[in-house]
Amino acid sequence: MKTQFSRNRVLDPLERFSEIVFGLIMVLSFTCAIGVAESGRDTLRTMLIGAITCNLAWGIIDAAFYLIACLTEKGHNGALLRAVQQARDPAQGREIVANAMLPRVAEALEAADLDRIQAHLKQLPPPPAQPGLDAKDWRGALGVFLLVFISTFPVVVPFIWIKNGRLALHVSNAIAILLLFGAGHMLARYAGMNAVRTGIAMVGIGAVLVTLTIVLGG
Repeated sequence: MKTQFSRNRVLDPLERFSEIVFGLIMVLSFTCAIGVAESGRDTLRTMLIGAITCNLAWGIIDAAFYLIACLTEKGHNGALLRAVQQARDPAQGREIVANAMLPRVAEALEAADLDRIQAHLKQLPPPPAQPGLDAKDWRGALGVFLLVFISTFPVVVPFIWIKNGRLALHVSNAIAILLLFGAGHMLARYAGMNAVRTGIAMVGIGAVLVTLTIVLGG
């Protein structure tokens, strides 16, 4: 019986983590750089517009690079499949298959296992000459955009609903800390690490990155 493998998620946990944290760092560089408690409504409005439009722009840029990565990966996979199908002899095919795997996985396989994989790949249709984007790739790009863009709002919402600037800043920072901790927790579950320690570490790393962004004028 053949085992069926499928990846139903458009973005894996590491991709979701990266986009969420990126969006948070960007918006925090705005909220933390301006002394909201001392600022008037005009300055506050400028900060909100700047944070939202900046994440909008970076969401579009990140989505574009995601599509480029999809094309690159498809082209690379197509080249590997083509190389296996055009291999001059079984030994060359086994080498191509083994080199495409993680070293520890390849070491666990016998020559017969590699031959079965090679035989299966030779039966597949030849890859297209030029890779293209499909609906899943565009959904992934949309997911990247939304993760970067939507991560802005929980941090800026306090400045919209709370009139006291100092209190709004404290609430905004508290929300950012919770989101960073949650992102670290998600990453830890994916990587098999300690969730609490990773979450706390992510809060610290986020604080350092925000500080560097502000100091460097980002």
